[in-house]
Amino acid sequence: MGRLDGKVAFITGGARGQGRAIAQKFANEGADIITCDVASPDLETLSYPLASPEDLATTVELVEATGRDIVAQVGDVRHQDQIDAVVQAGLDRFGKLDILIVNAGIVDYKPFWEMTEPEWHDVVDVCLTGAWRTAKAVAPHMIERQQGVMVFTSSVNGIEAGWNYMSYIAAKHGVMGVMRSAALELGPHNIRVHAVLPGPIDTPINDNKKGRDRIVGHEDATRDEYLAAIFKWNALRGRTALPAEAIADGMIWLVSDESRHASGVELIIDAGHMMLPGTNPDPIEDFSMMEPPAAVGASAGNA
Repeated sequence: MGRLDGKVAFITGGARGQGRAIAQKFANEGADIITCDVASPDLETLSYPLASPEDLATTVELVEATGRDIVAQVGDVRHQDQIDAVVQAGLDRFGKLDILIVNAGIVDYKPFWEMTEPEWHDVVDVCLTGAWRTAKAVAPHMIERQQGVMVFTSSVNGIEAGWNYMSYIAAKHGVMGVMRSAALELGPHNIRVHAVLPGPIDTPINDNKKGRDRIVGHEDATRDEYLAAIFKWNALRGRTALPAEAIADGMIWLVSDESRHASGVELIIDAGHMMLPGTNPDPIEDFSMMEPPAAVGASAGNA
């Protein structure tokens, strides 16, 4: 008996990385899968390749190898009609939808004053507006059945800032607002809503030239340097970039009946990063910007 026997789960961004790991985990626990991915030519505004149709086909093979069924289609969360079509195809096959995992996401890096409008809009449209579109596509069916669970993939950057990727940080902060609002609006319909906040995960969204250079702090950083740098990010011993399976494992309780009395959970999976005291990794030592230190014992009355 699996923890998700008899369930049907819809996972966006399922062609590789976290999405594929979630699809495999849920299938191993007994769920049938609906998934989509853009699986198309790369976005001009991104510096790393997106998933391919071959990646999506591999996810299908891995799910089918568990003995579960899968509906997998090309679908871009920037277009409501495409997401609606994927949901309808899943309903036509399985007759219901119990679980939604809002996982599709992209990121790129540049100081915000150098970002172009297309660069800003692509990240926000996929990560934030795409989350709303996906939930919108699924909510009427769950409301009709008066049951279901949604999990939004945010990020530790949904609750903390970072340098040179404001579009992503703004989007992931926004996802937290979408989750909280959805939890309130859907609660009366017995629909539970949660968020998972990953730290650095070892998937192509991080492990690419621009991502490695940003994390390591210099050009042409190697994969070994990237993994070594992330050790400094985490509090738990022996943890560098976490495997995608860490997120899938964390989601199981949220989507299973074991959490049927919980909603609005914000599950951080970051190897203890958020517990670390903050420091500036690249301080500028310019003492001319400091006020002269006040004399000991000086006050407004005797200065």
